[in-house]
Order: sequence, then structure tokens, then C-alpha cells
Amino acid sequence: MSAVYSVDIRIEAPVNDTEVTDRVADAVRNLFPEADPTHQQGVLVAEVHTMDGFSELLHRREILDTARSVFFDNLEGDTFAFDVKKQAAFEGRINFAVGDPSELGDIHVNVTVNEPTAEEYIDYVAPPTEDGQPVYDDDT
Repeated sequence: MSAVYSVDIRIEAPVNDTEVTDRVADAVRNLFPEADPTHQQGVLVAEVHTMDGFSELLHRREILDTARSVFFDNLEGDTFAFDVKKQAAFEGRINFAVGDPSELGDIHVNVTVNEPTAEEYIDYVAPPTEDGQPVYDDDT
């Protein structure tokens, strides 16, 4: 990919009284290795500018279609948001949270794409698939 992406990603993860803050921070870093979460009133907050690590996990788990569906369902203008299960993130897995939030609360991710477009960035993070294999526009 030769395109340059400019994105601002805000990650918020609630920390419950029963949880160890460092473990929640590890869960966030499992999905977003670049994240450096800070604790703010019961919530860990991190800002990152890439979803490359997250994208790698999507490819490895072969859940690109699920991710695309979640991203496009929550796309508004240049922003999309999604929630992932904290428990799965502890284990280094991505499990999108749909419906009621889990007991421990979910990790909320808000992505604002400055360049190029949100659609193009989604194609980069979770490319369309054919028979379960990623399909790229270029010669990859």
C-alpha cells in the first residue's frame, strides 16, 4: 500500500473495581500495540494513529467480512466506531460486541479518518474478501 493514511483513533476501556488497571491496559495494547493508555476517572483512554496491529489480527482470525460489516454499519461521514469484548482482548483476540454491553464493559474504539476517505481506510484495514481471501485493488 502506497497510500498515506491520516487517522485519529480514540480508545476507551472502562476499568471496574474488580479489575486490575494494568490488565485492562494490556487488553488494549493486545489489539492496538501502539497504545499508551492513561487512566481517567475509571476509564483507560488511549489515542493512536494506526490500526495496523488490529488489521493484522483481523487477517489472522479471518474475520475481515465481520469487521467490514461492523465498520460500515457504524460509518458516519469520516468517522466509524465499534466496540470489542474486553475478555477476548485480554487473550489477544478480537470479538466485536454487538447488542448489550458485557458485564465488564466493552472497549470502545472511535476512528476519525482525515485522509483519504473512511471507506478507503476500511478497505485498507479490512479488505473485501472473495471465498474468504482478501481481495486487493492493487497487485498484492
